[in-house]
Amino acid sequence: MQLALKIDVDTERGTREGVPGLLDLLGKYNISATFLFSLGPDNTGRAIRRIFRPGFLKKVSRTSIVEIYGWRTLLNGLLWPGPHIGERHADVMRLARAKGHEVGIHCYDHIRWQDGLRTMTMRQVRNELNKARDVFKNVFGQEARTAGAAGWQANAYSLQAYDEAGFVYGSDVRGQEPFFPKTSDNVYRTLQIPTTLPTLDELLGRPEYPLGGLVDHYMSLLQPHKLNVLTIHTELEGMRYKDWFEGVLKACRERDVQFVLLIDVAHKLLKNQGMIPVCELVQAEIDGRSGMLAVQQLPGA
Repeated sequence: MQLALKIDVDTERGTREGVPGLLDLLGKYNISATFLFSLGPDNTGRAIRRIFRPGFLKKVSRTSIVEIYGWRTLLNGLLWPGPHIGERHADVMRLARAKGHEVGIHCYDHIRWQDGLRTMTMRQVRNELNKARDVFKNVFGQEARTAGAAGWQANAYSLQAYDEAGFVYGSDVRGQEPFFPKTSDNVYRTLQIPTTLPTLDELLGRPEYPLGGLVDHYMSLLQPHKLNVLTIHTELEGMRYKDWFEGVLKACRERDVQFVLLIDVAHKLLKNQGMIPVCELVQAEIDGRSGMLAVQQLPGA
């Protein structure tokens, strides 16, 4: 049973407090993971515009968003300029790499990408990604090899930008297995490795998923003989729900789950590209999350 951990770092607080906590926890269990960093300004407060999105208020009410993020983070970019994460916390990002973890791009401005990609031009998408690539290179001294989009927002423009960037793979979508993405008649070169498991915030606060039973629930979702990918967030599993997440790691160890790095999976798959399926990338809803996401459409579905 293989499991890859993809860690999205959305905010300045999540970088400053959540990343070190997760580094300690993962080190305790000798687990390597993929950290994807937000590299520009933390403008979390501008997400207030999502109040008009169907399902958003319901999610906010059940996930204790104020307790998770804190008022200061929720007002970043709204009442004061958003702090520039890459400039303030490059040392934390480099520490993740120094401890043997894979590092990549989550975004430049999380809110701009998650809420704005759908209306961006190709030029704007390319510019937004290139800003993130520039900060990444300044922080790590090398080009990024991967990116995983904020809010699982991807489309034809972002897929083209990934090809231009020469990424080894991307992890922008929800789905079941690695694939080469297709939109209309265009097939893109950059391998996509989707998140296959629900995220914690998609299950929290729902009566059918009590917190006390969620570890067992996740264990029941792991599929043998295939790659399982779990996306976690430094603001949740690295802070408020860190003890709960340690329970997941303990359960994985008891069940002999093998943790793998996404970059290693990608390199192995790309040695035999002819075996990788081509699948349509579509926009669809995911249970427990508001708005439309990039989703893998399996052949014949």
